[in-house]
Amino acid sequence: MTDTREALKLAEEVGLDLVVVSENKETPVAKILDYGKHLYQQKKRQRQSSKPTMKEVKLRPNVGDSDYGVRINRALEWLDKGDSVKFQVRLRGREHQHRDRATELLERVITDLSKVGKVQSFDKRTLILQVVPA
Repeated sequence: MTDTREALKLAEEVGLDLVVVSENKETPVAKILDYGKHLYQQKKRQRQSSKPTMKEVKLRPNVGDSDYGVRINRALEWLDKGDSVKFQVRLRGREHQHRDRATELLERVITDLSKVGKVQSFDKRTLILQVVPA
């Protein structure tokens, strides 16, 4: 009991607060710090951890079935966590003549992810699809 009084007196002398960080049954842990600053940092950490992020998946128009499955499974995990996913089909050289295959691929992605996500934007000109959690 005297230790707490001494710590409280010391905190008042310095102009800070005595804050109980964890309340253990046997020995509680207390720190001498600025309580307002402590609350601000806690809220800041909480906001940063709860921000949804944008994950990106790049595909080619003639992607194999197994590679496609791996990328779809990864996107499903991200959507379950609350992240949004951006799919981009990249065309090179002669692949530009077959843009219809790329749009078909993105439409296939939409149907495969329709259970857990909804389409935020689908740009057929740039071949970019953004899916957000449903």
